[in-house]
Amino acid sequence: MQDFVQHLINGVSLGSIYALIALGYTMVYGILKMINFAHSDVYMVGAFAAYYFARWLGIENNPGFSTLLTLIVITMICCSLLGLVIERLAYRPLRNSPKLNVLITAIGVSLFLQYSGQVVFGADPKVFPEVMKDFVIFSIGVVEIRSFDVTVLGVGIVAMLGLQFLLFKTKIGRAMRAVSANPMVASLMGVNPDRIIAFTFIVGSSLAGVGSVLVGMKYPKIDPLMGMMIGMKAFVAAVLGGIGNVGGAVLGAMIMGLSEEMVVAYLSSTYRDALAFGILIVILIFKPAGLLGKYSVEKV
Repeated sequence: MQDFVQHLINGVSLGSIYALIALGYTMVYGILKMINFAHSDVYMVGAFAAYYFARWLGIENNPGFSTLLTLIVITMICCSLLGLVIERLAYRPLRNSPKLNVLITAIGVSLFLQYSGQVVFGADPKVFPEVMKDFVIFSIGVVEIRSFDVTVLGVGIVAMLGLQFLLFKTKIGRAMRAVSANPMVASLMGVNPDRIIAFTFIVGSSLAGVGSVLVGMKYPKIDPLMGMMIGMKAFVAAVLGGIGNVGGAVLGAMIMGLSEEMVVAYLSSTYRDALAFGILIVILIFKPAGLLGKYSVEKV
């Protein structure tokens, strides 16, 4: 039983990271009805931004809360700017193009970032700076509550609550929901859809930046292809919860994190990555709209 509780804690911690990245997928889909495959590579760039800024500021060997906060702010800014550039240069010119064109462009941008990352950062893995010390806060039997898990969960909760506040308690959040429902009607009401879409990319990309620091802190090895698998799992989490639904993305991410942890603990770590694709197939067959998504008929 104690082992089960420990795996439960680890799964929630992992799910929090997936949730931060899945929210970027679901926000863009909710507004534009497109899947931004480059989102996972924005996350990768965020990790390298934290790596190089930590070395430049001389805080790579100075673990602590101030280091964590500094790197999170820096990666949020870097990822926001990158997300804004991608939206402005790659997606906005295709705003009225067929969805297949946008999908192919998203894949192209993703590949461009991955291989550009290998050229700029080098293909060899790098050790992420020591952001915080990992220690046991308290333990009950074999169950340990570690500082990394508490930090990941705490930062994730703060980021997700901040997003909820932004979406449901602010004027710009109301505008985002209006554009998501009907961009044309929203523009007639005085909302600038282009500005709202750009802001959506900024928010989603900044959440990916937060996730990159948390992943780097917990799994301190980064490389230019690090976004592929975690991005796929976060995407599956968004689909599982109902892509386009913010609460669904968090729910899907938690299920994803817990399932992965339980598979590793009680079945085999070999199936760890296969689990994501298995869940995606099952969801697409039995509930294509996801757990909290709404099924809608699209006219063609």
